[in-house]
Parts: sequence; C-alpha cells; structure tokens
Amino acid sequence: MKKQFLKVAEILSGNSKQQAFKKIINGKTTPQGFHSNLNVSTSHQSSEVIFHETGSDPSIQFVTLNRPKAYNALNLGMVREMTPKYEQISNNEENKVIVLKGAGDKAFCAGGDIKAIYETKDPKFFAEEYQLNYLIGTLYEKHQKVHVSLLNGITMGGGVGLSVQPNTIRIATEKTEFAMPETLIGFFCDVGGSYFLPRLEMTGLGMYLALTGSRLKAEECVSAGVATLFVPSDHLHDLEKFLIQLSKDSSVNKEMIIEEIKKKYPQNKYLTGERANHFAKNEKEISLFDPKENTSVHNILEALHKLNTKHAEHTLATLAKMSPTSLRVVHRQLRIGAVLGYKECFDMEYGMAKQMMLGHDFFEGVRAALVDKDKNPKWNPASIDQISKKDIDKYFESVSITSEKICAGNELA
Repeated sequence: MKKQFLKVAEILSGNSKQQAFKKIINGKTTPQGFHSNLNVSTSHQSSEVIFHETGSDPSIQFVTLNRPKAYNALNLGMVREMTPKYEQISNNEENKVIVLKGAGDKAFCAGGDIKAIYETKDPKFFAEEYQLNYLIGTLYEKHQKVHVSLLNGITMGGGVGLSVQPNTIRIATEKTEFAMPETLIGFFCDVGGSYFLPRLEMTGLGMYLALTGSRLKAEECVSAGVATLFVPSDHLHDLEKFLIQLSKDSSVNKEMIIEEIKKKYPQNKYLTGERANHFAKNEKEISLFDPKENTSVHNILEALHKLNTKHAEHTLATLAKMSPTSLRVVHRQLRIGAVLGYKECFDMEYGMAKQMMLGHDFFEGVRAALVDKDKNPKWNPASIDQISKKDIDKYFESVSITSEKICAGNELA
C-alpha cells in the first residue's frame, strides 16, 4: 500500500507536463472513457473538467475529470470550475441525473494536489473543496438530483470526497481501488470522512481504513459500503446509455436507478465470491478498531499485540509508519464524527485542516513523499506516548463541547 500511494503521490505533485493528452489538446481524438454520443458543452476538451450534454436532452449531465496522466488529481482550478457549474445544475429543474467520471482507465480521482498545498501553506483549497463535497452530498436532499460516480480505477482522498457522500450512487468496477491513506503523510481523513467512515456497517472497519490507509478493491468496495453497486468496466458505456434512458423518466429518483441497475447487472453475480469479502477474513483484527471497545490508539495497539496473529503483526507494522499525531487526531475525529451531523463534520474538518497547516507532520510527510522523496519522514512527536490530550484538543476547538464529552476521563483519547 505504501509503495503504491507514494507512486500516486508523486503524480499528484502537479507537473505541467502531466496536465492532459497532447492529442486531446489538439482536438485530434476523444479521451478514453468519454461516451461517444456526448457533446462537450461548457468547456473545451483541453479543460481539466469537461461538461457534456446528450444533445437536446437536458435531463442528464455528464462531467469528466480530465487529468488522466495525473490520475485525475483534483486541484483548486478544478474545484473552482466545478462548484458554480454544480450550483447551476442544482437549480435547473430539467436536470435529473449527474454522472461524474474520470478520463482514462487508471483512476477516477487519486486525490488532491498535495504539493500545491505544501508550497502555499494556505488552507483555502480545503475550504473550497469541502464546499464542493457538501454540495454534492446535499444534491439529492435539497434538489432531488441523483449523483452517480463511476469509480473506475484509483479512488483516494479528494476523489473520495467527490463521490462517497450521502444519497449518492457509487459504481465500482474490477479496477476500483479505494483508500484514505492520509495518516501516511501526516494529515487526516477529510472530505467528509468524519461522516461516512464511522457509519460503515462492519464493526471497526471505518476506523481501520482511516488509521491504516488500507485498500479496498473492486467488489470489496460494495461489500464494505463504500460503493453502492458493481458493474464490470467493459459495461460502463452501456451503463451510461442506460442512465440516459432512465433520466428521461419523469419519476426518476435514486432508489429507482439503483433497482434498475440491479436488474440489468444482477449483483449476486458479482458479490457472492471470495473477492467480494476478501477484507472480511481479517474481521477479528478489524473489530479491534471499534472505538466503543478500544477508546484510544493505545488500546488498539495493545489489543493487536495480545491477538498476536500474522495480520495483527502486519497491522502493527503499518501503524508504526504513520504519523503518531495523525493517528491520535484521526481516532478522535471518527469518534466525534459518529455523533455529528453532516454539515457539522465539514465545519470540524476545516478547523482541523487549518490546525494541520500550523503543525509539523503534514509538511514533513509531504517532504518525505514528494519533495526530497527519501521516504523517511521524521515525525514530531515521534510516538503516540509523547502526545498529550491537550495537543489533540486544539484540532477540535470548533466542536470542543462534543470533544470533551467523547474524551471524558480518558487522557489517551
């Protein structure tokens, strides 16, 4: 996991040569993954975000993240292009369905532009990114717009924020790889992770994914609750055509689309094999991450040592590479997020992001991964034992009352 994340992270550093295919810029071809029947509407094909319409039918809007050589990584310019367009769509009564996808077949979106944040030390990216995440997550409740994300490839960090939100439909394929690996670079699981991770059904799974950065692949994403449905990647073009048909129904809604996709692509065909529940073989170790049972990172580490299985040893080795501060912060974050409302989670996360910009480990983590590339971050403090409860309290000042209730009587929380 670490090697793959670091490889992806290098691509996310934002070199200009990685912005787009030359043939696309010259207008000689259509990016792989684009539907041939779609017309570009509000942006040229060289844009980093492309909006399409299906001829004269305004009932569906296709949106493509168009940085394939950069794994469709999300930058501030893309956020600023998407937010007003999404606001426009939300107020368009004729539009019923929005389909978001990534150009190419390597990634949906592998995260945010980490290096740009490192260089500017400015939290404004987070403020605007979270606004877009929240907008996507409230499209259905507030405007009855069904948001469908085609997670065909790597889906990490910022890509998770564009897709794994309430009342959305997420389509996994055999190429999907989901992860929230922020503790590896001294950050935390933002973009709404406070809300959706603690609400995953399997006991301890959300905390396990958040602290270890472990991956879920393909069908696993559906079984875990990260994705809604599974559709093989070679059927995605047919799925897009099917969504166009469904969007024309005046009674179209989220539940109807889900049921119709299930009829066309029976889920028991894909979700009954060993691959779909591969992560569940480690259920015993994952259950130790249940915050109701182990109310601190210290407790989790002790429980893993006592369990003394091969996967427990592997998990301990993984956690030892992560930022101690991030581990402590994320553990409390998910405990608080479990009792907060949706908007409150984003408010909390923005306060956390601003505090991270004042600290050491995020910049050290990015330095080690992207700048000097020595892959040897020097975390400070160097262990969870050197971190006090007060050190963690400052990340949660915007929710201090809830934070204190969660941590009452526990100096290790």
